[in-house]
Amino acid sequence: QVQLVESGGGLVQAGGSLRLSCAASGSTFNINVMGWYRQAPGKQRELVASISFRPSTTNYADSVKGRFTISRDSAKNTVYLQMNNLMPEDTAVYYCNARNKYNLGGPYWGQGTQVTVSS
Repeated sequence: QVQLVESGGGLVQAGGSLRLSCAASGSTFNINVMGWYRQAPGKQRELVASISFRPSTTNYADSVKGRFTISRDSAKNTVYLQMNNLMPEDTAVYYCNARNKYNLGGPYWGQGTQVTVSS
C-alpha cells in the first residue's frame, strides 16, 4: 500500500500563488507516475498535471499550462504543484494521485486539500 499526504492548500486572492505538496510513503517502489487532480463542486474530477519518472516527463491540462508547474523530489518521495496566477476557476479540492503506468500498482489517492481563489 501507498499513503499520500497532501498539504499546502488554502485561501488566496486571484493572481496569487500557492504550492501544494504530496508526500508518498509505504510501498512506493512500484510507483512511476504521480499527479494532481481537482474536483470543483458539481463537476467531475479532472487531471491538472502529472509527472512520470525515469525519464521525467510532465503533462498539464490546457487550462493550467503556463501557470502551474509540477515537480518531484525523489529523495523525499514528494511531488509539488506550484500554482501561480491563480484564478477563481481554479477553486477546487486538489487530490494527489500515484500509480504504476503499467497497471502494476495503484491508483492511490490522497485525502484532498481545498484551494479557494477569491476574486
